[in-house]
Amino acid sequence: MIIRLILACVLFSGTAYTQAPGVPVVNLIYSSSPRQNFRGLSVPSDNVVWVSGQGLVLRSVNGGQSFDSFPVPGYERTEFRDIEAFNATDAIILGVDRPGILLQTHDGGKSWQKIYEDTAKGVFLDAMTFNNKGRGLAVGDPINGHGYFVGIDAKQGFAMKINLDISFNEGEAFFASSGTNVQFTKPSKNKLDKVVFVTGGKSSRFYDEEWKNLPLIQGKESTGANSIDIWNKRNMVVVGGDFTTDKIATGNCAYSTNKGETWHQSLQPPHGYRSCVTYLSEKQLIACGTSGMDYSNDGGKTWQLISNESYNVVQKSNKGNAVYLAGAKGKIAKVQVGNFFRRKN
Repeated sequence: MIIRLILACVLFSGTAYTQAPGVPVVNLIYSSSPRQNFRGLSVPSDNVVWVSGQGLVLRSVNGGQSFDSFPVPGYERTEFRDIEAFNATDAIILGVDRPGILLQTHDGGKSWQKIYEDTAKGVFLDAMTFNNKGRGLAVGDPINGHGYFVGIDAKQGFAMKINLDISFNEGEAFFASSGTNVQFTKPSKNKLDKVVFVTGGKSSRFYDEEWKNLPLIQGKESTGANSIDIWNKRNMVVVGGDFTTDKIATGNCAYSTNKGETWHQSLQPPHGYRSCVTYLSEKQLIACGTSGMDYSNDGGKTWQLISNESYNVVQKSNKGNAVYLAGAKGKIAKVQVGNFFRRKN
């Protein structure tokens, strides 16, 4: 079975351009409260970047030179662990639990409207993804062994729980560490967009039509996959590990070159637990986590440590080359990467 959005979806397309080599350099551009832990990050263009944390959203429209701060009234204690922005004015934030909630803004974060809420016991939202027409899917931890999914139409400001017959193993769930464990893939001709995702916990698996085991560390609630990214449908990289022992590199990264049919462990893995990974080009990637950041220039086969700084999430611009990071102690950074291949949505 292929996950297809109940809402009408359109095809995803990608384009590649010229590449310049070089190891990325990380530059801190913002630091706020040491109690703030940013996990949500969205970069719709080079100059526009959105970040979400506890009860708070930040936005820059000048490439990170300055940020506007927008507390979310009534949700001061809510962990907004994922944000998806479409431009400088429109975005959706995901609050994980008590309640699980989706809020939308059309005025750059000044005001928010509720488009989905679930107050039921056990609801815990983890991440969301959107195609280039504003149709999306949010995923939550399984309840009674069955996945929790919410279909979203950003243009209509509408979201609803949808029933997908997908069963999870005992102790298997999602991680809300960076909002990147679910992704759209480029569909075959004349087919709807579809979504793939990765899980962690006592089982760590990849789902696309059917379950496939990942060659990652698993077996504990703190182990397994945290993030997946895709390049031109065929190439995929997954990172994770064990966040309770975040300097251990065992079983923390896997890659596929055949649409996820088979997975291989990295020959030289990232240097510890990694909560997020993003492609810069077909071969170049950055992965980050609480124990540092790594860079690969061979599609995820080998990695080199480029920073010991802690970050939760890294994202490349949807319509350009800018790369940003966000993490604990209210930190936001910008990565100097040169002119890599650019992906268009």
